[in-house]
Amino acid sequence: MKTKVKIGVLISGGGTNLQAIIDACGNGGIPGAVSFVGTDNPGAAGLGKATAHGIPTLAVDYNAIVRRYTRTPDSFIPPDDFSFVEIKSKQRLFHKGTDNAKVEKFLKTRAVAEDQLLAAMAPYGVDLLVLAGFMRNLTPFFIDKFTGAKGNPPIMNIHPALLPAFPGIDGYGDTYRYGCKVGGCTVHFVDYGEDSGPIIGQAAFPILETDGLDAVKQKGLALEWELYPKCIRWFAEGRIRIIKMTYAQRNGHVKQRSVVKIAQPG
Repeated sequence: MKTKVKIGVLISGGGTNLQAIIDACGNGGIPGAVSFVGTDNPGAAGLGKATAHGIPTLAVDYNAIVRRYTRTPDSFIPPDDFSFVEIKSKQRLFHKGTDNAKVEKFLKTRAVAEDQLLAAMAPYGVDLLVLAGFMRNLTPFFIDKFTGAKGNPPIMNIHPALLPAFPGIDGYGDTYRYGCKVGGCTVHFVDYGEDSGPIIGQAAFPILETDGLDAVKQKGLALEWELYPKCIRWFAEGRIRIIKMTYAQRNGHVKQRSVVKIAQPG
């Protein structure tokens, strides 16, 4: 019998996608099990969903770490293996012109929080980490330490928009305010940028003239609860392949991008 995939889940709030993943693991939609649920917010309501299913939980209070840095920045010590110069050069969350003090505060406090999170996650040895409403961008510090040189185990995220349109924290709101006639959600692998990693799956819905923002969000969430378990199942079945695609543009420039291909079930 094939070994079930061990899944780690990170949340920040109510955990509706978490519940969809737990349900799919329970009904055979995903050949796997949730090993732990972690959060940056000790008060996250979704932790109760994990506890109700006997799933271990862990929490690192990101906000408390930021407050500590704000009070005593000179005495704030990041992890021994943290290199500000290296992480800053890898990250794609800030533009080059961003104030260096702002970048330093973000990366140093995030490294401390991520180091604690990695330590708490380590005993579970998961095959896949999924972000299910985790409202923190992961830095290269976390990504490199968690995935290693070969990118395993990988990290998935679900975003409330049809990427590459509308990255960031309010995908459905941005879609609605732009006047789009179609909205949707995207599951992608995490890289050093914001919602910029290879796209695994997408689902779309029509936005009617009578739809308000709440209707757009509800349509999107209903699709998220179907799409995320489907993409996780593809991973668990070994059907996801990441390949390098090279594109020649009319201006003579050549671009290369990592693209996900989904193999047929074998």
